[in-house]
Amino acid sequence: MATRTGRRGRRVAGLVPHVSLEPGPEPLFEQVYAHLREGIVSGRLAPGTRLAGSRVLAAELGISRFTVVSAIERLLAEGYLRSSHGAGTWVTATLPERRMVTPRPSAGSGRRVPTTDPPPRLAARGAALCEVVITGPRADDTEARAFRPRRPPLDLFPLALWAKLLRRQWSAADLRHLDYGDPAGAAPLRCAIAEHVRAARGLACTPSQVIVTSGAQQAVDLLLRLLLDPGDAAWIEEPGYLDLRAALIAAGARLVPVPVDDEGLDVAAGEALEPAARLAVVSPSHQFPSGSTLSAARRMALLAWARRANAWVLEDDNDCYFRYRGRPLSALQQLDAEAAGGSPQRVVYIGTFSRTMFPSLRLGYCVVPESLVEPVANARAVAGRNSPFAEQAALAAFIAEGHYDRHLRRVRLACQERHDALVHSAERVLGERLRLGSATAGTHVLAWPAEGLLSRRARAGRSAAVAIAERAAEAGLVTFPVSRYCLTPPARDGLVLGYGGLSPSRIRPALNRLSLVIDALRGR
Repeated sequence: MATRTGRRGRRVAGLVPHVSLEPGPEPLFEQVYAHLREGIVSGRLAPGTRLAGSRVLAAELGISRFTVVSAIERLLAEGYLRSSHGAGTWVTATLPERRMVTPRPSAGSGRRVPTTDPPPRLAARGAALCEVVITGPRADDTEARAFRPRRPPLDLFPLALWAKLLRRQWSAADLRHLDYGDPAGAAPLRCAIAEHVRAARGLACTPSQVIVTSGAQQAVDLLLRLLLDPGDAAWIEEPGYLDLRAALIAAGARLVPVPVDDEGLDVAAGEALEPAARLAVVSPSHQFPSGSTLSAARRMALLAWARRANAWVLEDDNDCYFRYRGRPLSALQQLDAEAAGGSPQRVVYIGTFSRTMFPSLRLGYCVVPESLVEPVANARAVAGRNSPFAEQAALAAFIAEGHYDRHLRRVRLACQERHDALVHSAERVLGERLRLGSATAGTHVLAWPAEGLLSRRARAGRSAAVAIAERAAEAGLVTFPVSRYCLTPPARDGLVLGYGGLSPSRIRPALNRLSLVIDALRGR
């Protein structure tokens, strides 16, 4: 791209637009003119776009400068472009009236005429994947929209410290850091993660067993590609995390929804539904959205089933750090390693920093058995080669220097404070209309509408939770119903109220808005 000096001394690049030249009777300057004009009229070349100089355009297109100048001069004369001596040529801000009529290419021009033929269809897996909508409304303010689940306390993150660590990494970088990196992750980060999970979760692992990924979701995606064939049965928690369901659908798995109760995944029910499943995806520390913890007896039963079925278990342990009451149970992979004599055989541990630090970091990891180290590292190379150097290096320093542990302690205290503020305010604002479930961890609670809260007319064939969630969305709140996370309609539907991303001062006003939503529905 050519450049010019803009305001404040900045260099502004000139665009080299795509122009397809084809042999035929139409002169080259006519083809250049038609392509540029069509790009301006269609909006692909937006008003104010600066074009590269005629010499650059001619060199890029492999034609003479005279040909380019002839086309540019015609567009200038017709009012599609404007120019300033010594400064360049731009797409005009106000197009001529005839811009609304785009000439159809002549039969001999060699360019294709748009048709109305339907595009090729999605694959069956692609169509099924599109039905699982995991993205919600985007927040326009500095804090998460009220009650949106699975959001950490972003207002507590030490931004200045993180910026300092990033600057330090780039100041010490050399040419090696501009090249491709190890697909399994930078060595210092893998060492830091291994040391952290050994201390915090009791995992007996080496740095070589740690594979760095772009968040936990990529780790799940890679593992499912490696461990499942299309049509293989996979246990999934019911209700369960939508992102995991979407990843299983993308892998072509046959989903087996296994009910979750107060003790977590019902292993006996899973065996009754599909004893020969190839894989199970579980969240033992804090299941989403129920909030239950997989009991010790169920953990042992799950590992025993995996041995009998020769199956894999993916352990999603992302919420383990948000426990603020009681002591967390051991990681499932640790129990697998103890049963196997020191090294895990069937359980893959999955973690992320998106939940404990900030979502846009997009750094996660999996701790895999030795037999999976090379396959997962290779799959990581195929999927995206490696994560950016600076972020990996800064995160390694953040962990090794103790900042991560300090941040986790602050986050735990904040989550407990926000949970208690939500419970305290809900009793006064919502009363008996919505009853909150108990919680000892996580960043959300379940709220259960009272029996008969809404009339049949207000519900209009929906559950009370769905009706409230839809009206709350209109009021700028994000309150997902539990049924959203179920493959089959639940016997009882509730609301998921996230509080992790809400500062305490925002909780009471948000509950007041939710109360008004409920009152409006009850008045129908």
